[in-house]
Amino acid sequence: MSEGFPELLGRSSTREFVVSSGDTARAVGSGSLQVLGTPVLLAWCEAVTCAVLDLPAGSTSVGTRVALEHLAASKVGAGVTVTATVAYVDGRLVRFQVEARDPASQKLLGQGEITRVIVDETRFLSRL
Repeated sequence: MSEGFPELLGRSSTREFVVSSGDTARAVGSGSLQVLGTPVLLAWCEAVTCAVLDLPAGSTSVGTRVALEHLAASKVGAGVTVTATVAYVDGRLVRFQVEARDPASQKLLGQGEITRVIVDETRFLSRL
């Protein structure tokens, strides 16, 4: 595995999601409303950061820091477009800017920053 990944800078990925009843704050225990739960929004953002990396077999990434603002509610059935863009790379550390938008109106639903570190899977697991 390379010790640096400068080629990742500026790379981005976008995925579309649809809010289901299992994605609501009520369903995941982060509130009582039938709207997109913040933990689910975060999971979606992290999934898109992983898609950006597209790492070779034997390599993976682990999350180390998250700062996420959930700015607007989304009802069951609503679409959510999540984009992650690599904003900073330092060796194996990769920092992403993430945003979630309503695909119809382009209204900003959430934004933030997620940091991940690229690791060798076997070596990482052997330390546990």
